[in-house]
Amino acid sequence: MPLTPLDIHNKEFARRIRGYDEDEVNEFLDQVIKDYEAVIRENKELSSQLLSVQEKLDHFANIEETLSKTIIVAQEAADEVKNNSKKEAQLIVKEAEKNADRIVNEALSKSRKISLEVEELKKQASIYRARFRTLVEAQLELLSVDGWEALENREQEVREREREMKEIY
Repeated sequence: MPLTPLDIHNKEFARRIRGYDEDEVNEFLDQVIKDYEAVIRENKELSSQLLSVQEKLDHFANIEETLSKTIIVAQEAADEVKNNSKKEAQLIVKEAEKNADRIVNEALSKSRKISLEVEELKKQASIYRARFRTLVEAQLELLSVDGWEALENREQEVREREREMKEIY
C-alpha cells in the first residue's frame, strides 16, 4: 500500500548516539511531505482529467458509431430507393412499349380498313363513271339521231289511230 503524507509525517525513527540532526531530518521530511502532497494532488487532477477525457472520448466514439450506423442505414435506404426507382422505371418502359405496340397495331388496322374503303370507293366511282358515261352517251345518241322527227311522226300516227278508234266506236 502506498505511503500517504500523514504516514510520512507520523514516521518516527529510532534514536541513536551519533545519529542525524533531528531538525534537519524533520525539515527534509516536511519538504518530502509537501512534494508528495503536490504529486498526489497532481495525480488526482490528472486522473480526473483523464476520466473526463475518457468520458468525452467514449461519448464521441458513441456518436461516431451512431453516425456510422446512420450513414449505413441511409446508404441502404438510398440503394433501396434507387433499386425501386429502377424497377418502377422498367415497369413504366414496359407499359409504354405495350401501349406503343397497341397504338401501332390499331393504327395499322385502321390504315388497312381505310385502304380497303378507298379501294371500294374507287371501284364504286369507276362503276358510277362508267354508268354515267353510258347514260350520257345514250343521251347524246338520242340527241344526234333524227329522233325528233320520228317522235313527231309517231305523235301524228298516235293521233290518227285515236281518230280511227273514235270513228270505229
